[in-house]
Amino acid sequence: MLQLIRIIVMCGACLASMAQAQESAPVPSEARQRELLHLLKQDCGACHGMTMQGGLGTPLTAEALRDKPVDSLVATIMGGRPGTAMPPWKPFMNEQEARWMVELLQAGKHP
Repeated sequence: MLQLIRIIVMCGACLASMAQAQESAPVPSEARQRELLHLLKQDCGACHGMTMQGGLGTPLTAEALRDKPVDSLVATIMGGRPGTAMPPWKPFMNEQEARWMVELLQAGKHP
């Protein structure tokens, strides 16, 4: 029984470690961060509001994004939302950069 408990604990720790590794996006270079922050403020801000409080698009504040799954938000950024004003940003960034931006917004850190 003790052996079974050890195996379960080890599996749980391994799964938690894998989930944590997938959740955090690699940090882009400083130059790329500046480009992404400019895109966030100018392009995203054009619809979501310069302070991300909303406008044509929904708010992108930490409060508004708190319960939204990161993967879903990344998919929306990359593929857009057909039938809405939300365009796909895949031509301008990769998924890791989109994830970095989502994490930034969910943490309440935006330009």
